[in-house]
Amino acid sequence: MWGIVGKNDYLCTQLIQYKEVRMRFLGNIEAKIDTKGRAFLPATFRKVLQGGGDERLVLRKDVFQTCLVLYPESVWNEQMDAMRSRLNRWNKQQQQVFRQFVSEVELLTLDGNGRFLIPKRYLRMASIEQDIKFIGMGDTIEIWSNSKTEEQQMTPEEFGQALEELMRSEE
Repeated sequence: MWGIVGKNDYLCTQLIQYKEVRMRFLGNIEAKIDTKGRAFLPATFRKVLQGGGDERLVLRKDVFQTCLVLYPESVWNEQMDAMRSRLNRWNKQQQQVFRQFVSEVELLTLDGNGRFLIPKRYLRMASIEQDIKFIGMGDTIEIWSNSKTEEQQMTPEEFGQALEELMRSEE
């Protein structure tokens, strides 16, 4: 992207290139939570988070799946703004949807060791006991009970067919 940053006396325009920082969490990492419900955010994900300039995370149960979602605070704010812009404040149902979406969250900060606490009610919501899997989903991170991740996967054939249909529809 290019942007105009200033003009000199000769009406020349200076252009500089600025980079939009986008976080990309990729891969999956198995981990454990301790008896207090704390988990270490994997180092590869911590580096991406720090590179994006975020220090805090927002935790929410996924809307569709039995997992938890970690949003970097900046990504969460973008999601909230996008949702709010589509909703009418004077529509009762839309207000209820927004209220439920934003009220069922926890703001998290990593401690000095890179750990964060998953509140017990979230552990119950996602059926998490001890073994977990972090799955990078681009700009968010999902946290799954390790035993639940296999149940949610498509077979290789189903995945191939779904991907083919999705990519074909883009042509």
